[in-house]
Amino acid sequence: MKPTVMQRITKGGAWVLLAFLVLPALVAIPVSLTPKRFLSFPKDGLSLRHFENLFTSPEWLSSFYQSAIIATSTAAFATMLGTLAAVGLWRVTSKYSELVRAFLLLPLIIPQIISAMAFYRMWIPLGLLDSYAGLILAHTILATPMVLITVSASLANFDPKLEQASRNLGASAATTMRCVILPSIKPGVMAGALFAFILSWDEIVVTLFISKFNTYTLPRRMWNGIRENTDPTVAAAAVVLIAITLIAIAGFALSARRKARKT
Repeated sequence: MKPTVMQRITKGGAWVLLAFLVLPALVAIPVSLTPKRFLSFPKDGLSLRHFENLFTSPEWLSSFYQSAIIATSTAAFATMLGTLAAVGLWRVTSKYSELVRAFLLLPLIIPQIISAMAFYRMWIPLGLLDSYAGLILAHTILATPMVLITVSASLANFDPKLEQASRNLGASAATTMRCVILPSIKPGVMAGALFAFILSWDEIVVTLFISKFNTYTLPRRMWNGIRENTDPTVAAAAVVLIAITLIAIAGFALSARRKARKT
């Protein structure tokens, strides 16, 4: 069946919008190949000197390492909390469940600058400023709503009769959760974990407020590289981040497609 004119217009508009959002980020690719010491487009040839500096500088490597630890920990905690919250709200249907859901989604609604100031004020008496624990906890609070949304979407297509059958056959609640519910909502859980990782990896506003010298994530180092000396290594780091994001999304899409073929 051939697509209608309206479908073609909608599809074309979607591609135009996607290009409008994505193409500006691709400017980092030619800038990262400039042979000069400042941000500029290459005119007299291409150079990989800034990629070499990115992968040999102790400061940049340390930022990569710290961002990886914080983002991985955030994804793990946010996935666990968001999945449990989504399953709990799915099981308990009352007039207060939607209020609880709205409360849990507040970190997505509140501007990040407000959240950053709140974290800064709360972390001072707790001694969590400029620490791994402080950043991981703050990023987990921000990322958990993403997991809640994706897992709730998967639970909307889950048949409750499967859970009832498992319980009627003598399985405990924990066994039912592990062997019946989680395998059925795995795509939503994996998508939530991916979104939580990306959110933590790219987060800069809260990081600027609650980190100083001990924790120096990659986005913060890129921010300082642009603000202080316009180092083209920032563009090289941006290219690496784009590549990592595309690889992660492609891997998730391929795994989802393979699972769809098996079913």
